[in-house]
Amino acid sequence: MRSKQRGVTFIGWIVLLVPVGICVYAGIRLTPIYLNYMNVAHCMEQVKSEFKGGDVASAELIRVSLGKHLQVDAVEFPDLKDFKITRDGRNWVMEAAYDDQAPLFSNVFILVSFNKSVTLGSESNQ
Repeated sequence: MRSKQRGVTFIGWIVLLVPVGICVYAGIRLTPIYLNYMNVAHCMEQVKSEFKGGDVASAELIRVSLGKHLQVDAVEFPDLKDFKITRDGRNWVMEAAYDDQAPLFSNVFILVSFNKSVTLGSESNQ
């Protein structure tokens, strides 16, 4: 029998690598969801810069502009009707609050909630 330890056994490697592998796999499954969110946030910021400094006429004008930006960036989810556009004093608030999920194993999913809001209107409030 040896008196010195020689390293990690095969079972030890499995115990170490399985959790790391699951985390890497979850990260791979979540990457498209976060890339989509970044596209949504980018589209909302583009609409904000498009109406910068001016008084926005209507929610429909904002919705049309947002729809065009979403179409150019090929964003399929969330849909344009999932965006909430409300009036807040002289400004407009555009909000995207939605949940997205990624399948992990068979019937196990990872649920991610996103909430992004952008204020459109006068420069003093931006």
